[in-house]
Amino acid sequence: MTSPIKAIFGTFFHAPTPDALVVLADTLITIGHDGMIADVVPPDAPGQASAMAAFGDALVRLPAGTFAIPGFVDLHVHAPQYPQLGLALDEPLEIWLQKYTFPLEARYADLAFARERYEVLVDDLIANGTTTALYFATQDREATKLLADICIDKGQRALVGKVVMDDPAACPDYYRDAGPDQAIADTRAVIDHLRNHPDNASARVLPVVTPRFIPSCTDETLGRLGALASECGCHIQTHCSESDWAHGHVLTRLGVTDAEALDGFGLLTRHAVLAHSNFLTDTDMDRLAARGSAVAHCALSNVYFANSVFPLRHALEKHVHVGLGTDISGGPASSMFEACRTTVQSSRILQDGVDPALPASERGRANSRVDLVTAFHLATAGGGVALDLPIGILAPGYKFDLVAIDTTVRDGSIRLFDLSDPKAIFEKTIYGAARANIAAVWIDGATIISGKPG
Repeated sequence: MTSPIKAIFGTFFHAPTPDALVVLADTLITIGHDGMIADVVPPDAPGQASAMAAFGDALVRLPAGTFAIPGFVDLHVHAPQYPQLGLALDEPLEIWLQKYTFPLEARYADLAFARERYEVLVDDLIANGTTTALYFATQDREATKLLADICIDKGQRALVGKVVMDDPAACPDYYRDAGPDQAIADTRAVIDHLRNHPDNASARVLPVVTPRFIPSCTDETLGRLGALASECGCHIQTHCSESDWAHGHVLTRLGVTDAEALDGFGLLTRHAVLAHSNFLTDTDMDRLAARGSAVAHCALSNVYFANSVFPLRHALEKHVHVGLGTDISGGPASSMFEACRTTVQSSRILQDGVDPALPASERGRANSRVDLVTAFHLATAGGGVALDLPIGILAPGYKFDLVAIDTTVRDGSIRLFDLSDPKAIFEKTIYGAARANIAAVWIDGATIISGKPG
């Protein structure tokens, strides 16, 4: 991480709303000492030339063929699962957890094991343009603190939660909280660690109350976690109605849907993010909209584990806050570019249907399609709305989290040839970008990765 930049000039893309791409061509963005965007000066502004001259050598210029976008916001990452990315995806969710995932996560109690893998994960996500990540850690308190420390050290904006799972009927003896008292005490310890951390005075890394999901937690623990979140004003993350099995488990156990049950436990708030949520009813969506809670839409992992396609367009029409997540490692890709692409693809599959034996009129769900601009919005500004943080938009008052994408690098996967239309360049960039195309990443105005653009 190097010194903060003061100003940058070039062409930028952002989508403050779901239905419109904004191209900021030949634009000057200035950054305050606090890492916030101070001003966005278009080329026709009378003072742009003099402002650029005043910055002198401190002005960063994006070279020809390099464009910048807001940093991606990944709303669902299982940090300890990174080593099994792309493995065992042929298993049902409940088998995948017990046979592969829980044994791997339990190994993170070994802090040397945890450090090596967490450092690689955070480096890789930043290098792929993810400037903000909402992390599930593990059940282990000290390993969760370590993940938070690594995010602080590397400069990533992050929200980190100790996973709570205390129900002996659902969790293995080798990997669970001893009971509600331990679950609450360890969660509180992680909250205190982050809020008192000497290198986290700006609160770039935040604590998250994290019940894994209802099937892994006792009712007492869920209720006490809701009370703790209210007391500390923390964000909340959990899984909601992900698959037929998970959704059916809650209906059988509690007699209500996940969303209604979570609400009853005090876990649906303005700062709650529910992963997946494929089987939300209309009443559930109305409940989320009323509470201001958000869905982390994980289109790629849903293909493998959710048994359905999340009705994204319908959720947006119901005014539910939605952002995107990779769901490492249920999703076998760590790139938010891939999350955008799969979001578009899944919506088209839902609209068109999948069974060729049915007539076209009966095959899909009408009015389900979303386009690339909407997916990009959800991966940036939508994630900011979900977290209630000023990120994902290139405007004064928002954090300067930015990713510069070099479309000319030969090792990359973007080929523009003689293309000059900005909207076409945007489409080619989001559909084609790979890690090699990431030229620089800034978080809070600080340079985290630099290929020295300009």
